[in-house]
Amino acid sequence: MIVRDFNEAKNTERRVDSDGWNSVRLLLAGDNMGFSFHITTIYADTELHFHYKNHLESVYCVAGEGSIEDVATGEVHEIRPGVMYALNKNDKHILRGKTEMTMACVFNPPVTGNEVHRADGSYASADEVAAASA
Repeated sequence: MIVRDFNEAKNTERRVDSDGWNSVRLLLAGDNMGFSFHITTIYADTELHFHYKNHLESVYCVAGEGSIEDVATGEVHEIRPGVMYALNKNDKHILRGKTEMTMACVFNPPVTGNEVHRADGSYASADEVAAASA
């Protein structure tokens, strides 16, 4: 059994800070669950361009308001508490925080811990992470 306290984890190396967001990674690849689980804060008045080419992601909004735009279609969906979205086709998207948003996120395959978005909006694949560590 794995038990972690968000309030403790947010003050450790499990917290990753980047431009426009921070993420507390409660489950990582090393936990051998087959997915990673994060509580991510998207800052107010932020526009983030992401494209998870190597990962699938599901996100549930716990607090705050914003929107997500599907870059391929131009369709925009409002985000508010209770709304979930899943990037089931490695969808290129733009996430906009109207207010600060708290999001519960699941990644498959799991991230290893310190990933930040590359210039193209993606995280490195597990193979790229392993090669860089070798």
